[in-house]
Amino acid sequence: MRMRLAATALAILAAGLLPASAQQDPFQNRLGGALPSPSITTPNLPPSLPAAEPEAQLSLSALLSGPGTPLRQGLAWRIYEDRGDGTRPAIVARSNEAEPHFNLAPGTYVATVTYGFASASKRLVMGGQPTTDTLRVAAGALKLAGAVGDQKIPPGQVMFSVFVPVGTNSEGRLVRSGIKTGELLRLPEGTYHVVSTYGESNAIQRADLRVENGKVTEATLNHRAATVTLKLVAAPGAEAFAGTAFSVLTPGGDTIREAIGAFPQVTLAEGDYVLIARHDGQVYTREFKVESGLDRDIEVVAKSG
Repeated sequence: MRMRLAATALAILAAGLLPASAQQDPFQNRLGGALPSPSITTPNLPPSLPAAEPEAQLSLSALLSGPGTPLRQGLAWRIYEDRGDGTRPAIVARSNEAEPHFNLAPGTYVATVTYGFASASKRLVMGGQPTTDTLRVAAGALKLAGAVGDQKIPPGQVMFSVFVPVGTNSEGRLVRSGIKTGELLRLPEGTYHVVSTYGESNAIQRADLRVENGKVTEATLNHRAATVTLKLVAAPGAEAFAGTAFSVLTPGGDTIREAIGAFPQVTLAEGDYVLIARHDGQVYTREFKVESGLDRDIEVVAKSG
């Protein structure tokens, strides 16, 4: 009993000698120092973002430079986003209307309008407010036709090609080929080289034409040519042999046109030619002359020698 009381007294005495921190923290870190107490912190929230500016309407129209005539048809509009970082602008909207309307977010844009082969562009800044603007297009037009003497060439028999001269090369850059009679070709102001082809052979005429802003340049290119009908016959005026192969050559031997049939038609520039007809393994030739505006039959008589 006395021993138990002595042990108790020693425990009380030891407790009184311990530091206050050890008395208050029964879970003292054995490596030294007290364990950290958990704490509750408030999360860091991002600052509130400003409200995005709303989209606004961009209204556009186009005028013809010079006379200031409003353009009502044949327009192609494109809106590009200008990011200002040197990258290729991206198309964000397009329209073929005469006076289009676009809803655009705030930012910088490039508006372009194409009228035939002429175009105009403008840099615009949208800031959340409706905007109206007008682009001026510097353009004129060509309207072409062909003739032989006083006779107009039927539209389906003549085609035109238009070139932009480059240096001393009048056909430096092709603008468009396959242009039909009476077709309105819209072009930027400038000088153009026009090639007219009558038929499918060597009846070709050329001209340099000037296009002015706001004006239609009408031109008729006059050909010196004729259409001939080729025939191989047993006697003058007789029925033509079917399945005949014809070759039209220059006097120097250059081939101008080849055709197969009983009586094919060929349009040729005026001048001298050699006609070769091949039928059933036989070859026949004759010389003939083409006179401008004189359409006629060219017969080769199938006879030996």
